[in-house]
Formats: sequence, structure tokens, C-alpha cells
Amino acid sequence: MFIDSHAHLEGKQFDSDREQVIARAREAGVRTMVAIGNGDGPEQVDCGIRLAEKYDFIRATLGIHPHEARLADEAAYQNMERLARHPSIIGWGEIGLDYYYDHSPRDVQKEVFTRQMELAAAAKLPIVIHCRPSEGSDNAWNDCLGLIRDHWAAKGLGGILHCFTGTWQQAKSALDMGFMISFAGNITFPKAQQIRDAALEVPLERMLIETDSPFLAPVPHRGKRNEPAFVKETARKLGELRGMTMEEVGERTTRNFYNFFKMTETVESKVSAG
Repeated sequence: MFIDSHAHLEGKQFDSDREQVIARAREAGVRTMVAIGNGDGPEQVDCGIRLAEKYDFIRATLGIHPHEARLADEAAYQNMERLARHPSIIGWGEIGLDYYYDHSPRDVQKEVFTRQMELAAAAKLPIVIHCRPSEGSDNAWNDCLGLIRDHWAAKGLGGILHCFTGTWQQAKSALDMGFMISFAGNITFPKAQQIRDAALEVPLERMLIETDSPFLAPVPHRGKRNEPAFVKETARKLGELRGMTMEEVGERTTRNFYNFFKMTETVESKVSAG
């Protein structure tokens, strides 16, 4: 049993075979997938909801990615406030800061991130964080964790550091504020020792796994389009690091996911029913 806690299933990369991709994931033992609701900007934040309405084992998020922060306006905020009441929505994101590409000005990214934390708090939804610093710097981590500390931690709703790429100290700061740490396929990359070092330290009960499909396909699929079925490779690598089987990692992170989102009874009953 596995959960893909973060996949961009609406991506155009899946337009030709999306149903088959989802079917392969189910055949591989992926019981729940989270369809991330960013799309290509504010007008597409319902993309995860549309998939969740089609498949009862898909859950969704919504939010404006830092890349598109420059496109946020009051109409977008009001639309998200409305959509957040949809029963498939379990989190707000991915949101945060990206200083690597700087597709939106950094001050605008911070403003939009802070505003979305306010909306998520009103909706009582945990947040899903994207954080990518500029090369050779911790600048985005310092700013992101600082904004979370100032505007979110006291809400008690927690969240997920998605596709974690930081240091153990950065993970610990987030853990102390009630966050889960989610590992993706890049943990299998040869140069990703920092991620593996952090994965050795994060408490097992605070871990999740994801693909970030269609990006970051793990070894042995690196260079190809990623898809939810490949989440098993992340579980396999975590198992190697922690002295566990792939199946044990899958079972534990599945339990972590259901517990964090308070979905244990409803989702597990569906899983056991087939």
C-alpha cells in the first residue's frame, strides 16, 4: 500500500494517457493520490478538484504557486476561498517561495504566500510548501521558514514540506512547527546526499512519500516522465536508508498520511473494500 502525496496529474504531459497512468498507479498499489491544484496559474486552481470528482481515490489541493504569484489578485483569492470548501480539498498548496527561477518578484512571492496562509487558516486546511533557494544559498529557506513561524505556526494546522531538498536543521525547524516532511524521487539521485542525510534523521512517523509527477522521475526511470506508480522507488530508497523493506515504508507513510489528514476511517474503509 502506497500514497503519492503530491502529483501534478493535470499536466499536459499526461494528456495522451492520463487514465492509463492512474490505472498503473493503482495496479502498483497506490491507494490514494493527491492532485495538486496549481495548474498554470490562478485560473486553473480547480484542476485537482476536477480529477478528484472523477476518481474517488484522488484528493486535491489548491493554491497559487510562487512562480505565478505575480498573477494573484482579489478575484483569485475569492475564488480559492470558495473552492476550498469542496469536499475533495485536503490542503492548500503548493505555495511558498522560489528564488531559483524568480518567475515572480520575491516581494510579491512573500506577499502572496502570506495571504494564502491567511486563507488556509480561515479554511482550516494545512499548507503544502514549495521552497527552492537560489543556487548556493539558504535565502529562500530562511525567508520561508521565517514567514511560516510568523504567520502560520501558531495556527496549529501544520503542513507538508513537499519534495524536501534542504538540510536536517531546516527539516527540524519545520517539524517543530508541526510539519510533515515529504520525500520524492530525487532522493535516489547520486548527488542528493543532503536529502538522504536528512531522511536518516526525520522521525519515521513524520515522513511522507510523493512523486511530484511528471517531474523528478527516480532512478531507474530518471530522464523519463515521472508518474505515480514510481512512488515505490522512493519508498525503496528510504527503506534502504532506514533498514526497512519498500513495503514497510509504504505501509508506514500511508498510515502517516491518513493520520495527518484525519482520513483514517473513511479512506481505509474504501481501501479495504478494494
